[in-house]
Amino acid sequence: MDVPQPHAVILPFPAQGHIKPMLMLAKLLSHANFYITFVNTLDIHNHFLELINQTTFNNLFPRLRFMAIPDGLPPEHPRSGPQFIRDLFISILSAAPKHKFRDLLLSLINGPETGGGQWSTPTCVIADGLISILAIDVAEELHIPVIAFRTVSASSYWVYLNIPKLIEEGLIPFQGDDDMDGLITCIPGFQSLLRRRDLPSFCRFESIENPVLQFFINQTLAMTRASALILNTFDGLESPIISKLLSFFPKIYTIGPLHALLESRIKDHLLLSHSSSNGSLREQDRTCLAWLDSQPSKSVVYINFGSLVMITPDQLMEFWYGLVNSEKPFLWVIREDLLLGEDMVNETPQELTMRTRERGCIVGWAPQEEILAHRAVGGFLTHSGWNSTLESIWAGVPMICWPQLADQQVNSRCVSELWKLGIDIKDTCDRSTVEKVVRDLIEGKREEIMKSSDDIARMARDSVREGGSSYCNLEKLVDDIRSFMSSSQYASSECNEGRKL
Repeated sequence: MDVPQPHAVILPFPAQGHIKPMLMLAKLLSHANFYITFVNTLDIHNHFLELINQTTFNNLFPRLRFMAIPDGLPPEHPRSGPQFIRDLFISILSAAPKHKFRDLLLSLINGPETGGGQWSTPTCVIADGLISILAIDVAEELHIPVIAFRTVSASSYWVYLNIPKLIEEGLIPFQGDDDMDGLITCIPGFQSLLRRRDLPSFCRFESIENPVLQFFINQTLAMTRASALILNTFDGLESPIISKLLSFFPKIYTIGPLHALLESRIKDHLLLSHSSSNGSLREQDRTCLAWLDSQPSKSVVYINFGSLVMITPDQLMEFWYGLVNSEKPFLWVIREDLLLGEDMVNETPQELTMRTRERGCIVGWAPQEEILAHRAVGGFLTHSGWNSTLESIWAGVPMICWPQLADQQVNSRCVSELWKLGIDIKDTCDRSTVEKVVRDLIEGKREEIMKSSDDIARMARDSVREGGSSYCNLEKLVDDIRSFMSSSQYASSECNEGRKL
C-alpha cells in the first residue's frame, strides 16, 4: 500500500515575477513526491496553459496540476498597462477571489479524491505574501496550516516590515522635492545604508492613505500570522537580516536561488525548462543565443527591465544613445508593451538604427537564465527585480541597476553598497551616464565589483549543492510539511468536521 503523500496548495500573486519562483518551488516539492495544486487567476491560468505543452508537462510532473480562481476584475478589463497592478491590488481584496478560493479548498477537502485517495485533503497552503490576507483568512477558517512565501529579498521584506515605524517617525510619505539623499537611520541593520530614494517606490505617494501603500502595509503584517516563511535567497547573502526576521516567524526557510536549486535537485533541468515551462508568461526569442555565440567573451551588456516596468520614449532614447555611444555590443529586451503612451518610437534617428545593426541585438523577450550564463555577457542593465538580481548573482554577472517599482529600490542599493555587485543609477536617465557605466563595467574598471561578483556567485553555488544551506533548508521544509500530516491539529476529527461546513 502506498504511503500517503502531502498535498500542498500553492497560491501565487498573478504576476510573472511571483509565479516563476513559486512554480519552481512547486516542481521541487513535486519532485519530493508531494501532490501540488497550483492556483492561478483565470486569465493567467488560460494564458499559461496555451504556452506549455500540457502532455509533456503532465508526464514530467504527474503530481502537479493547475486550477484557477477569478482575480476580481471585470471581464472587460484589459489587464495590462500602468493601472493594471493598482487595480489588481484592490480587486484581490474583494469578496469574489476569497469566496472562490474557499470554495476551491472545500472542493479539495470534500471531493471524491479525498479519504485515502492520492489527492488527499490539503496538507498546507503556501501563499504568496501579496495575497496573505486572502489565503490566511480562508485557510485559518478551514484549519489548514499556512506557509508564507515572499518573493522579494529578505532585505526588502525587512524594510516593508518597518514601514509603520517610518510613518510614526514622519519619514514617509515624501515627495521628490525632499532631500532624497537624506539617510534613513531608524531601520535596524540598515542605519547607514538607506536614503529616502532607496525606500520602496510606494513610499513616494502623497498620502499614507494611498490604497497601494496601505495594501503593502496590510499584506506585510498579515504575513506574520503564517506558521513559517519561505524566502528565495541564501544565508550567505542575507543572514544578518534573516536573523532579524526570526522575531516575526518561528521558522524561515531560505531556499534560493530557486532556479539553481531546481537545477541541482533535478539534474535534467535544462530539458525541463525547454519542454515544460520555466514560469514565463511570454514567448521567448531564442535566436539571440546564436547572436551571443558570435560575440567575444564578457563583451556584451544585456538589458532587460522585466515584465512590468514601463518607460517613456524619451527614456528609451537616452538608454539607446548611451548604449550605442559606449561602443560595446548589447542585447536588449524591448517588450511590445514597454513604452508608455506609444507602441514604438515613431521616428528613430537613422544613426541609431545603423549603429544598432553594427553591434546590437533587440528581441521582444528572451531566455534570461541562459543569457546571463553565456560566456559573452559581461554586464546586466536591470530593473533590479529580485528574480533578475538572483539570476545575475548566480551567473557572477555585475549589474547596472535602474529600479522603478516596489522592492527594486532596496535591491539596487544592496547590490551597489552592501554586496558591491554593481552600480546603482536610480532616478537618473541620461545617455552620458549610461555610456560611462556600461564602459566601466564591460572594461572591468570596477575591480571591487568584479571580485565581489565572483565571490558571491561561489557562495550561491555552495548553497544549492548537497549539504549547502539552501539544499538542507529545502529538506527541512519538506520534512516539516510532512509533519503537518500527523500533527494533532491536522488529524483532529473536530477540525475535519469544521472544514465540511
